[in-house]
Amino acid sequence: MTRIGIDLGGTKTEGIVLDRQGNTLARRRVPSARDDYAGTLATIAGLVAALESETGRRCSVGIGIPGAISPATGLVKNANSTWMIGRPFDRDLARALGRPVRVENDANCLAVSEAADGAGAGCGVVFAAILGTGCGAGIVVHGRPLAGRNAIGGEWGHNPLPWPADGERPGPACYCGKHGCLESFVSGPGVTRDHAAATGETLPADTIVARAAGGDSACAATVERLVGRLGRGLAGVVNLLDPDVIVLGGGLSNAEPLYDRLPEAIARWAFTDRLDTPVRRAVHGDSSGVRGAAWLWGPDEPPDAG
Repeated sequence: MTRIGIDLGGTKTEGIVLDRQGNTLARRRVPSARDDYAGTLATIAGLVAALESETGRRCSVGIGIPGAISPATGLVKNANSTWMIGRPFDRDLARALGRPVRVENDANCLAVSEAADGAGAGCGVVFAAILGTGCGAGIVVHGRPLAGRNAIGGEWGHNPLPWPADGERPGPACYCGKHGCLESFVSGPGVTRDHAAATGETLPADTIVARAAGGDSACAATVERLVGRLGRGLAGVVNLLDPDVIVLGGGLSNAEPLYDRLPEAIARWAFTDRLDTPVRRAVHGDSSGVRGAAWLWGPDEPPDAG
């Protein structure tokens, strides 16, 4: 049996085909259809068709989305891809593909992948955060994702920034309708906004990180604020969950200062005499989420199993 995983991101949509042993048979990446629900469905359907054509196999399909399917309504909620909110995404996509699909939060997919054979392999409790267009997280406990009764397990990005300084209150407006959410500070767009507010210069987050490494003092100050805010946010996770490992994925996870300086930044705020929690980059990098989406189906389940 072969499995397709789809990772629906804010800027790109990636697909992968895994065989029953987890080997990659094919992968493709295309731009996401922003602000276009019908276009999003068409993009995924086209990606599935291309992957099946390349491998010559009909596959099961799992999708990681930046949100969740509400247990109460069956509609998408909490998606930073806001054009998906209130839509019966799983049913619409199943109709478009002519087979059942399985949909899970993208951060949960990342956590499942990294707990299985990545940076969290062998750990009992894995907390995996996506630092990208948005900011989400997934929790895996003894190999199983902790989705929660309301399907919001791990929605770390929509807690407030802990221990805010005066200049951080009330915080930027968030698409969820509140102010000061962690996502508005530590996502890629949040870093861009913070740098622009401090310097008047609008730069992508990866450019800010690269310039900081090259000695740009203004960019280095922005990265320092990012490290401090992530440290406070992750200290809250340690205080509540005390995971065996913290895994970082998404575009910002490629910033080397996070691994050098985050443990100390977390320890400053964590309620412990010594912090032993490692902070690790996702082993599978940008592919962690898409691999986890493929693993929403077991290796022996046929694609039309439902």
